[in-house]
Amino acid sequence: MHSFVILKRREGPAFPCNLRALLSSKNKQPVLKLETQNSKPLFPITLVTAPFHRAIVKSSRMAPETGVATSQRASAVQLENSLRSIIRGNDDVLRLALVSIFARGHLLIEGVPGVGKTTLAQALARAIDCSFQRLQFTSDMLPSDVLGISIYSAIEQKFEFKRGPVFTNVLLADEINRTTPKTQSALLEAMSEGQVTVDAYSYPLPQPFLVIATQNPIEHHGTYPLPESQLDRFLMRVRMGYPDGDAERDILRSKAGAAQLDLLQSVLSGADVVDIQQAVSAIHVDDSLVNYALEIVRRTRESDYLALGVSPRGAQMLYRAAQAMAFLNGRNFCTPEDFKPLVVPVFAHRVVVNSLYSSTLKKSEQADQVLREIVDTVPVPV
Repeated sequence: MHSFVILKRREGPAFPCNLRALLSSKNKQPVLKLETQNSKPLFPITLVTAPFHRAIVKSSRMAPETGVATSQRASAVQLENSLRSIIRGNDDVLRLALVSIFARGHLLIEGVPGVGKTTLAQALARAIDCSFQRLQFTSDMLPSDVLGISIYSAIEQKFEFKRGPVFTNVLLADEINRTTPKTQSALLEAMSEGQVTVDAYSYPLPQPFLVIATQNPIEHHGTYPLPESQLDRFLMRVRMGYPDGDAERDILRSKAGAAQLDLLQSVLSGADVVDIQQAVSAIHVDDSLVNYALEIVRRTRESDYLALGVSPRGAQMLYRAAQAMAFLNGRNFCTPEDFKPLVVPVFAHRVVVNSLYSSTLKKSEQADQVLREIVDTVPVPV
């Protein structure tokens, strides 16, 4: 049986000890009284210092689900390391991509052509051992090119639905802002509800389902900017920049990048990812952190610099992303450090900067600056 007791925080690092050492320490007062047999502890215990105001005394007899969680975290770390062998110089983007898939979200990547956006999606699909489809969006693309189409079968004397490329685990929507709003909206139901409805029939999508959409922030000729309703479906938006000198040297010498994709071995299966998603949803989030996140959301709605604040869906996305970040950091509880780095990538594409706001930054970076200022003014729970 898994037992634990919540104690007030003690300064200093975590250290392993048994019950006798804890009670007989000369430097510490006794903090816990448990019945013993023959002057020996009933079971060995370990004192774990939490990042803020709590310590957990755990039995070393781990429950079965704890062992499973440890194995899942090890697999997630192995997955991240495998992706780093392909994508060099963008570790933050890799971490956020894993946060997106483990939090049941979707990822919007902005970056100039040739920085590895397509390679990232292909590497993720190979490492997870799941299906992958790539769509190059153009202005003449129709919704049926994404979802599928019903074709009349003369043999069966009825219409048969031919599934489109959206029926996959990892979908790369390349240059999504180059297609018309009609085709862009075809992804709304798939991204939000995990299903596609055609001719009054709903077809569930395979799980896990991740959309990685890309757009070029420089070129605007012949593009259709994504509306707020479409942007709100993405868990986060990240910018993928140029790699540093050493990373680019490895790419040139074919030690990284697309040249190494064939050597990439699968680390997880689709079922493993679904199990991890369920484990992430069980990560504990303290009420103080919930209030912290809601305070940030409230200030985005009341800010004079923003014409549109964060929606309730945005707040929910931040909550789920923080749980996934805590999981990747090897914890079963969230801290403020799981929330703070995610505010900009999760909220920046959901807010609209007021036209009266003046800044020397690019328009795409103004929202980032406003959000950072808001985060700096909100007290961190202690």
